[in-house]
Amino acid sequence: MSVKFVESKQAATRHSVSRRGPRMNSRVPIALEWEGEDGQIQHAAGYTRVVNFYGCLAVVQHNIETEQRLRLTNLANGRSVIATVVWKGKERVEGWEMGFELVDPDMEFWGLDL
Repeated sequence: MSVKFVESKQAATRHSVSRRGPRMNSRVPIALEWEGEDGQIQHAAGYTRVVNFYGCLAVVQHNIETEQRLRLTNLANGRSVIATVVWKGKERVEGWEMGFELVDPDMEFWGLDL
């Protein structure tokens, strides 16, 4: 099957538009907290692989559903923000790869110059 150049260009444009701001590879320890379906507070630990002003790609040791709103805490500086799970990859040995979007981004949250 061949792909027309126009289709490839359109796909590349769509992908590049979905990224906001510069990204930085950074391993930051994180803690997550959210209310489960049973009303109980759930907890998970993990670490980031990539961060930017608007969110992160992280590895988490718990299967959390997409669209789940939660508290994300940067364990390196103690800051917390509200975030939403916007992407979930496959489960790996070290945990689930997940994308988190910060609801109200804070320039100081990651403690990095982004």
